[in-house]
Amino acid sequence: MYLAKDFIETAEGLVFAVVEHGIEQGRVLCFLRYRRTTDGWQKQSTRQADDLLSRDYPEYLYYCPMRDVRVHAVPEERVIKHYQPRQRLSGLLSAAWLDPVEQDLLRLSNLYQSHGLDVKQMGVTGSLLIGAQGKSSDIDLVFYDRDLFHQARAINRELIQAGLLHELDLRHWQESFRRRDCHIDFDDYVWHEQRKFNKALVNDRKFDLNFIDPESVATETYRKCGEILLRCIVTDDSRAFDYPALLKCNDPNIDEIAVFTATYTGQAQVGEEIEVCGLLEESQNGLKRIIVGSSREAKGEYIKVKGER
Repeated sequence: MYLAKDFIETAEGLVFAVVEHGIEQGRVLCFLRYRRTTDGWQKQSTRQADDLLSRDYPEYLYYCPMRDVRVHAVPEERVIKHYQPRQRLSGLLSAAWLDPVEQDLLRLSNLYQSHGLDVKQMGVTGSLLIGAQGKSSDIDLVFYDRDLFHQARAINRELIQAGLLHELDLRHWQESFRRRDCHIDFDDYVWHEQRKFNKALVNDRKFDLNFIDPESVATETYRKCGEILLRCIVTDDSRAFDYPALLKCNDPNIDEIAVFTATYTGQAQVGEEIEVCGLLEESQNGLKRIIVGSSREAKGEYIKVKGER
């Protein structure tokens, strides 16, 4: 089964990150991330990816009725390789030789294991998943069990306090903020991120934790109803770190807030007042939700905690 955060490769040397579990109308919903060239892997920006597919591979563009948007999607029969995070991490942890990025991954895994985490249940995605990492690459870990993910967050906090891991310094925060290119200012971004404990430094290398629920499958079809700006109180944050991240609020007209960008994953907690700017959607069954992350960069879309901090 294809899961979000898996990668797939086509015969043309195009590597896509899977963004939705399973298959829709015979296609894997995904986003082009890398292109294989004679010089190695070439990472694709959002614009490069869109332009390349529009120009040379329009067959990998698809209108998704469930999301009411055009997305990247690969027919399953065009997939020649399926990269899976848990298999990749298992192979790296038993490898005879590791490069510096992989050595830091091993160091982090050993720290987790020494604090009781079952590292066999986690995986590695991003550049490490396909061996495209460079000397300054980050480490992106994936968890498939909610309790295990939150256990890893708690261990991060403990290891930071013990000096075995470190919080991001100003340089790393600025780089993370630049890459996210988000709609909130730098101080707001750092304040929200510092309390999540889903990222830290191991040997001065940034790593991130991601949670994927393999049982979470989209069933509703939504249509877009326009932009919305709302202030509300969070009433349920139990799935705030899921993909998509989900929040419930006290507005009687909104069933949920769904977050499709990691920037605002885990952004708010129960009882907090938030300001959310996104797209209002309504399902065929009359359910209403606010989408934050309708595009990869989520331009103009955000969640911010309001009030005293």
